[in-house]
Amino acid sequence: MPFRPRTAVSGAILAAAVVLPCPAAAAARTAAAPVPPGWSAAPAPGAGAAPRAQGRPFFYLEGAPGSVLADRLSLSNPTGRTLAVRLRGSGAGAWLALASKEVRIPPRTRASVPFTVTVPRDAVPGDRSGALLATGQEGGRATVPLHLRVTGPVLSALTVEKVSVRGAGRSAVIRYTLVNRGNTVLRPRIAVRADGLFGPVLRRAARTLPSALAPGRAVDLTETWPGPPALDAVEVHLTATAAGGAHGAATASYTAAPWGVLAATALLLAVGAGGVAAVRRRRRGAGPGGRRGEPAARRAAGEARAPGDKAADAAAELAGTGPGARA
Repeated sequence: MPFRPRTAVSGAILAAAVVLPCPAAAAARTAAAPVPPGWSAAPAPGAGAAPRAQGRPFFYLEGAPGSVLADRLSLSNPTGRTLAVRLRGSGAGAWLALASKEVRIPPRTRASVPFTVTVPRDAVPGDRSGALLATGQEGGRATVPLHLRVTGPVLSALTVEKVSVRGAGRSAVIRYTLVNRGNTVLRPRIAVRADGLFGPVLRRAARTLPSALAPGRAVDLTETWPGPPALDAVEVHLTATAAGGAHGAATASYTAAPWGVLAATALLLAVGAGGVAAVRRRRRGAGPGGRRGEPAARRAAGEARAPGDKAADAAAELAGTGPGARA
């Protein structure tokens, strides 16, 4: 039986050929398997379905002042260990109340965390933005945007306040404050004009400001006015407008005069006031009905009369009142 050993050896080689590739194939399959990603956070889908790439990219809630709005956050843990995640809100998320601020997610599971947003009763209608922040205890952070619309009547209102004009070398600087008094975001437009004693001295068409103005916010702005009048009394008018019928206006006065003119005017006023005061003092010294010193001279003459003269005067007065006197 010469062929039996050969047949056994061939069978052993074939068996080895079949078995040996198996570890390589297993290793290939292990290397090709995708590495599980870390944990993630996203708005929870409806009806308990798993989050998908085409799911909601952010939370959107809408309600009137005083309403309570509800939604859910989905936390996924594809890893092989339990993860702890802390949750909090920011911006409009400050009105958010979570069912739990710290969540432990078992391996390869998904947790759904309910939360509510309570719109304050005094909230101004308009759009708000915020976020729900998730931070992993072992690292990692996820931010899910939150957009909130507070329903109600929209009001566009704008005021121009604290207008002032000051000279700065050969230019003038116009300072003012814009205030959004409404409940909607505004992009104001500002127009400037100035009128002097002899007509217009400045005209600037309305231009849109580079930044938007949120409800209740104020911004301080300046306008440079090169080459203002050197001698004039000017009224500067600022007009602000925005979408929705917002309109505001304010005025400030600006007097331009060289220092030489001001100094000469002040000197003339001082000289005139001094002359008037001197005339008044001379009139007080002269007294009523005479020149200065005349009443004192008369008193001195009366005191210098002799006593006999006074007696003669009394006798003459008595003779004039007797029975033989003329009527």
